[in-house]
Amino acid sequence: MRRAVPSWVLLLVTIGAVSAGKETVARQNPGSPAPSPQQNPASGPPSRATAAGRPLTLEEAEAIGFRNNPQITVGKLQALQAQQYYRETRAALMPQAYIDLTGVGANNGSRLAAGYLTSGRLFSRAAGGATVSQLITDFGRTPNLLASSRYQAKAVDESAVATRQQITLAVDQAFYNSLETKALLIVADETVKARQTLVDQVDALTNAKLKSDLDLAFAKVELARAQLFQLDAQNNYDASLSALSAILGYPDQQDFVPVEPSTPITPPAADPAPLIQQAMDLRPEIRGLKDEVSAAEKFAKAEHDLLWPTVQGLGVVGQAPVRNENIPAWYGAAGVNVTIPVFTGFLFNARAKAADFSTDIKRKQLQDMQDNVARDVRNGWLDTGKAYQRLSVTRQLREQADLGLELAQARYKLGLGTIVEYTQAELQKTDSDIQDTDAHYQYLLSQIVLAYDMGLTR
Repeated sequence: MRRAVPSWVLLLVTIGAVSAGKETVARQNPGSPAPSPQQNPASGPPSRATAAGRPLTLEEAEAIGFRNNPQITVGKLQALQAQQYYRETRAALMPQAYIDLTGVGANNGSRLAAGYLTSGRLFSRAAGGATVSQLITDFGRTPNLLASSRYQAKAVDESAVATRQQITLAVDQAFYNSLETKALLIVADETVKARQTLVDQVDALTNAKLKSDLDLAFAKVELARAQLFQLDAQNNYDASLSALSAILGYPDQQDFVPVEPSTPITPPAADPAPLIQQAMDLRPEIRGLKDEVSAAEKFAKAEHDLLWPTVQGLGVVGQAPVRNENIPAWYGAAGVNVTIPVFTGFLFNARAKAADFSTDIKRKQLQDMQDNVARDVRNGWLDTGKAYQRLSVTRQLREQADLGLELAQARYKLGLGTIVEYTQAELQKTDSDIQDTDAHYQYLLSQIVLAYDMGLTR
């Protein structure tokens, strides 16, 4: 004769089948965002993690940052300004031409008694003419000044590139931080959903007199903890979106939904030496300081060339339609002027020494920058290696926590385990999910920082 199956056994089997089905789906898609749970009065408002909004990719975020950030415009304007300084210095090598118009009313033939007029005799006249001067040579001073201006302009260009890379780094960090907080919010939502399911199950078993009120109290405590975690995760996600909106140049928080980029997980380099050498060649700060050293060297040579003579060609031509009859209608002259510095109160010597000291300062600044960049690249390489190793550890932790939760759940349903054991397994599962998510995005962030240290940032 067949024995009837007790109703409480059917209840346990049904609940266990539903829970096992949900966990199987979650294990088959460990990296995909879970669907938003149906909210109940105790679980709070709907999550922002799955709310509708404007999708934002990493490339779009960088483009918006470049367009809205005023430092980009400042860098471009400074580069244009440096180009005009170069043209200003180059003007000394080109001919200088002026047109003069002169009208004089005088006591004709009178002699000059006082003042700054250079004519020995004064005549009433109206005349017009042109004056042309051309630097013949100053023995390298002006060409050195021109080379110094050229290097200064290149240094300003590198400064603009450095500013662009700094903005790119800030945007990328804010973007990935929002992705991480979004992923943690999804973990929190799933945790609340799982704890709510447990409360419903234990409540049903308690009503059927199969579990004690103590079990239900423990389950509700863990649900409350999960809801607190969800509130913190929601606040962190909103704060990350606010920071992202600010770095993109928006005064108010935008309703962005960051889109996960398809960034491959590649192992770090085995040796930091090639990375450091690459940074020395690519970092715009180092290249800009090298240009500043070259500019200082050229300027120092120009200051030393102050002791050499300056040779200049001069020419004038003109006509005086209104004049004294003793003055010719046309006039013209050409000549060469040589200026030889004899004694300037040690002015030129002081300027040359000051320029030499300035060059030494730039060299030391370059050395300090190279040392700092080498240190940053080495530290970034170490951080990347640690973050990469952490990926496998947190993945194993998550797998073991999943297995532990399955076993604790099975033991509790069979009456072999306690609610404390079950809830402890759930806590370990939540912690492993958090650790695994954090490890993933921390490795991506470490790659971004290392690329910036090497000068590879766009």
